[in-house]
Order: sequence, then structure tokens, then C-alpha cells
Amino acid sequence: MAGLLSTPSNVLASAGVAYVHYLSFMVCFGALVLERRLIRSNPERKDAILMVITDVTYGVAALAVLLTGILRVLYFGQGSSFYTENPLFWWKVGTYLSVGALSLYPTITYILWAIPLRKGELPQVSEALAARLRWVLNIELAGFASIPLMAALMARGVGLPG
Repeated sequence: MAGLLSTPSNVLASAGVAYVHYLSFMVCFGALVLERRLIRSNPERKDAILMVITDVTYGVAALAVLLTGILRVLYFGQGSSFYTENPLFWWKVGTYLSVGALSLYPTITYILWAIPLRKGELPQVSEALAARLRWVLNIELAGFASIPLMAALMARGVGLPG
């Protein structure tokens, strides 16, 4: 495999997949930061629409992180055994999946906001709902912030069997 990656087209493909992976991760994090900044009770129409759009952007970027991550493990990384034999890899995957599962609550909430928004009405967002969404978004941000640390440790061989 190492010989295959030394050809210019494979080096470019590997770099491209890595770039999309990192960029998508940054878009996810940025979208979560924006959602966290915007969430409040009874948002203005423009903010509610922006939150729906931001959540869709987050979802697309999260899918890109997943797909490019799979490509990196299978074809463009250190070899699948480098990843799958490292417990940190599974912690990283578990954190990503946990954050993804947590994101369902805000996503479903924003989907429900689309109904009144399409009618030209504002979504009814209580302070309690806004506080719950802030709490979930804070946990998502903490989870996402821990993923690069695990990746940096993995890249340095931490967690690999001796």
C-alpha cells in the first residue's frame, strides 16, 4: 500500500480526502458554535431560519466527516489495522457517534420549527427549551473538541499495542 500512495495521483487523492475530512470537521464545529450563539427563547425569524440552515450545514458536514473518515481508514491512512487495533480510535468513533446521537434532539426541534416558519409564523421557543438546547449544544461542542486530541494522540502511536 505504501508504494501505491507514492504515485502523484494517489498522493493528491490522499491529501484531498484528508483536506475534506479536516475542513468538514471545522465546518461541523463552526456550525455548532453558531447554533450555540444563536439559541434563545422566541428567536426572531431570521435567527430561526439561520439555525435551521446551520443545522442542515452541520448534518452535511458531519456526513462528509464520516465518509472521508471511512475512506482514510480503508484506503488513504495508515492502514486499517493502525486504526482498528487502537482503543483511542474506538473512543474517537464512539465520541463522534455520541455527538451525532445528541444532535438528533436539536435537529428534530429545528425541523419542527420549519412548520411555522413556512407559514410565516415564528416558532414558540420557551426559555426551558432554549436552555435544554444550549445544554445539548455545550455537550456536543465538548465532545467535538475532544476528537482532535484523540486523533493527535493516535497519530503519535498512543494506544497501539506494544
